[in-house]
Amino acid sequence: MEFISNLISPSATAVVLLGAFFITFLGYCLGRISIKGVSLGTAGVFLMALLFGYLFTLPGLKELPVLSKFFIESAKDATVVNYKFLGNIGLVLFVTAVGSIAGPNFFRDLKKNAKTYLPMGAIIILIGAGVTTAFALIPGIGSAFASGVLSGALTSTPAFSAAKEIAGENEAMVALGQAISYPFGVVGVVLFVQIMPKILKADMAKERALIAVAKTEVKAEAKTEAKTEKKSKKEKKTFDIDGYGLAAFGVAVVLGLLLGSIKIPLTSEGFSGSCFSLGMTGGPLIMALVLAHFGHIGPLNMRVNVQVLKIFREFGLVLFLLGAGVEGGVQLVQQIQNSEYGLMIVLYGFIAGVIITLIPMVVGYIFARKICKLPLLNTLGSITGGMTSTPALGTLIAVAETDDVAGAYASTYPIALVLVVFACQIIGIIV
Repeated sequence: MEFISNLISPSATAVVLLGAFFITFLGYCLGRISIKGVSLGTAGVFLMALLFGYLFTLPGLKELPVLSKFFIESAKDATVVNYKFLGNIGLVLFVTAVGSIAGPNFFRDLKKNAKTYLPMGAIIILIGAGVTTAFALIPGIGSAFASGVLSGALTSTPAFSAAKEIAGENEAMVALGQAISYPFGVVGVVLFVQIMPKILKADMAKERALIAVAKTEVKAEAKTEAKTEKKSKKEKKTFDIDGYGLAAFGVAVVLGLLLGSIKIPLTSEGFSGSCFSLGMTGGPLIMALVLAHFGHIGPLNMRVNVQVLKIFREFGLVLFLLGAGVEGGVQLVQQIQNSEYGLMIVLYGFIAGVIITLIPMVVGYIFARKICKLPLLNTLGSITGGMTSTPALGTLIAVAETDDVAGAYASTYPIALVLVVFACQIIGIIV
């Protein structure tokens, strides 16, 4: 045993990479399993990471050669921090790629459909907040735990941070609620965007054509606007730093992170109190949309090779799911072990999380389809944005076989992001 441990002794960095790529392999294998045309897809990586996050905490692992290197003591362990770092890199890659793909048509599409997308984001969050408030009023639950469940059900890190700030001494309850509801928050939306087309027996070719028609109309409007504004026919000459657009992508990431780092105080305590920021999701997403819309910064071409963007989008999503899954598995075990309320509150939190995930999606779907008469793929794209669900967008793109659904996601996401942060804070104050 000792000889094997000495022979195979990976460094801390190698341990994280070994675990990451092994989980990725098994996760994709799990995601390939299809039941009546419905599969987990890339979300299989999340579930596998969640499982390994739990397995890494088993005390017996310390007694095994080589595998003892993978043991995780707590959520503050350096290994968890490294996985979280990988997840953050992935999140930035994913949202920047999505914004860059959707950007050229985003603002004109938003102008045309703002009356639908903005209310969609508001309705989804308000319904979720209403259900959460009712849950918080149940004796023994409280606002801290309920707010944590809401942040997990909507997979919103900014909401989680806001809920913790309001909770104060009850911060552990927020973490417990988030850990319990987060797994279904991820998987539930992923399954929803796959199951709805199956239930409706939707003709996906026809649905893609509806998006294509809207896209064509947007381009036609753009040409009309260009003539009306009497823009110069001479395009500014731009240059590429590299052939793939990696430098331009890097500029979008840097500016996006800076934008996401801007804090806006929400209370009289100023910057020392509760603040709102776009964070590592909203900042890069919005900046990528803007830069892709204009296409250049001065003479610098900001267009990135589409194939590069698609690779970044998929790879980024995988890294994000890895980080979130491993951290979530470790957090879930630790929070349950530390909870003095036992398994009953875990059960209540899980049930509440399922309800908070499902009801807003169903209501949002009915609103978009029956009242706004929005096409199916636009509706599902808007729902993924309203639920602030990064993994579900990746799944929807695969199901729809078109990147155009990202426009609806990007149009709905910002309003949902702002409102879910406010929702967690208001629930913490009034309940």
